[in-house]
Amino acid sequence: MSSSHFNSEYPSVDHLIARAKKRVPGFAFDYLHNGCFSNVNLQRNTADIREVQLKPWYLGEYPGADLTTELFGNVYDAPIGMAPIGLQGLIWPKSCEYLARACRDHKLPFVLSTVGTADIETIAEITGGDFWFQLYHPAEEDLRDKLLDRAWGSGCRTLVILADTPTFGYRPKEIRNGLSIPPQMTIRNILQMCGCPRWVLRQLIAGKPEFKTLKLYTPPGLNMRHLGLFMNKTFSGRLTRRRIQELRDRWKGKLVVKGIVNPEDAAVCLELGADGIIASNHGGRQLDRGQSTIVPMRELVREFKGKLTIMMDSGIRNGADVAATLACGADFTFLGRTPMYGVSALGEYGGHHVFEMLKKQILQVMEQVACERVTEFPRHLVQQP
Repeated sequence: MSSSHFNSEYPSVDHLIARAKKRVPGFAFDYLHNGCFSNVNLQRNTADIREVQLKPWYLGEYPGADLTTELFGNVYDAPIGMAPIGLQGLIWPKSCEYLARACRDHKLPFVLSTVGTADIETIAEITGGDFWFQLYHPAEEDLRDKLLDRAWGSGCRTLVILADTPTFGYRPKEIRNGLSIPPQMTIRNILQMCGCPRWVLRQLIAGKPEFKTLKLYTPPGLNMRHLGLFMNKTFSGRLTRRRIQELRDRWKGKLVVKGIVNPEDAAVCLELGADGIIASNHGGRQLDRGQSTIVPMRELVREFKGKLTIMMDSGIRNGADVAATLACGADFTFLGRTPMYGVSALGEYGGHHVFEMLKKQILQVMEQVACERVTEFPRHLVQQP
């Protein structure tokens, strides 16, 4: 980075959350900030990561820390990437584009969701084709193939397929706010918008949030109810062996399965030729009584390290959380909410601020414990009895 966008007024994710909550209407903030049912799994995700302890070495020579990380033949500036998030533009206008630009500038992987608010071609232009695409599996093969062809033709070489959304999560705040399927606007939501004039102005400039990648396939003139029905009909969330095998046969780049939290599913991914898995529970948005991601991830590392590239998201909020996750054996980490808090709080350069902040935090932990390279974090793990 030639110039810094780090804002010392917001040195932590908690500071960003507090500011974002003031700038974003409540219904949009709730969509970002909450999980499903009672938020039990959402809270457990981060709490369990923070049970991990690291061992420092204080005596002896230490040449310094190197954050660079190799992943699928690419070298990134840090072991962090932008997780896929749907409807980013609802939370903060143009945030999908802002975050893609921040990842490009910080040399980090950006994962575009099928239901993101920027289309494949726009993200390809911003990133120079260096991005990942996360596929919600369509019910029809024709649409699947069109999306794959667009991603490949735009330069994408890593496909992420989603395993952890076989059904829509039960999210009470979204239901109450009218953001269930079909979504609806209420008087309460309109009043919330009136309290966030900057958000409203930015939305007017950017245009209403849409699933831009899917716009080519959506019949024109649908109202919000019919759009919800269309999405329900178009996408079938449950992955099967057949679907994974067909994707593996068709996709010539790297194939990653996201949402793997048990060895049985990981074994299927390995058998069918996946290159990597992301231990994830969709940020606590799907199964409130599931395990936190760090717990099954450690089991996956014991059985599949070296056979699959093992990555993790869900619950990672800051650089110390990244360090703890890597110490438990993950090859790489992804964050979704924290960069979105950054953009919501600080606008266009909020993603730059967050990635710079995370790099500073990871570097501080590495220098404190005398870890030279991110691959050496497991040497510093304190094994719990």
